Amino acid sequence: KVITDWVAKQGIQPEFIDGLRRTDKATLDVAVAVLAGLVNSQLVAEFQSAGAKAVGISGVSDGLLEAELLNPDLGYVGKIGKANPAPLETLIDAGYIPVIAPTALNLYPSNIDEDGILNINADTSAGHIAKALQADQLIFQTDVEGVLDARRRLIPRMTKGQAMELIAGGIAAGGMIPKIEACVDAVSVVGSGHIIDGRISGALLACVQGEDIGTRII
Repeated sequence: KVITDWVAKQGIQPEFIDGLRRTDKATLDVAVAVLAGLVNSQLVAEFQSAGAKAVGISGVSDGLLEAELLNPDLGYVGKIGKANPAPLETLIDAGYIPVIAPTALNLYPSNIDEDGILNINADTSAGHIAKALQADQLIFQTDVEGVLDARRRLIPRMTKGQAMELIAGGIAAGGMIPKIEACVDAVSVVGSGHIIDGRISGALLACVQGEDIGTRII
């Protein structure tokens, strides 16, 4: 929503295709400035105000995320080819929380006019990073209870196959699609994927501690 607001301030009409933002050059410039600058700095400040050590980086930093163009219709949106966990492992081993802006290096620019940076869906980025780190859990916080069925009831647990059926059937749509896809892709390596209600105070800690909250994909 922050990106949408800032794009609108620049007089650019936001457009989404299957939950992914169509990113022309002007939108890319806004996205990088806001995500890697404003939002990243705000999150780092919040962590540090709470007594945690945090460092803001982006997917471009030390080649953390490498990508190529996903679809010409989406513009400067990348498909991640590789996540390099080394810079994150260095920060984590030193006691820092990495705060990562979802951008990536464009490894295959087709001409000199193409930017070396690609916009990456934040959910997709998180899934690839969780896999690269072999994390215990991948947890997404959103503004609904979790994944809902056709009657808008919470689905507390589902398999990868059941999750993909929700997408194929049009029950899961919009921004929920990349979250589900990231969980489905990651759980082959990560212990479990979760989509929880971030509006609930303490929801993240409860999920980490193993409480049944939101939707778990296994």
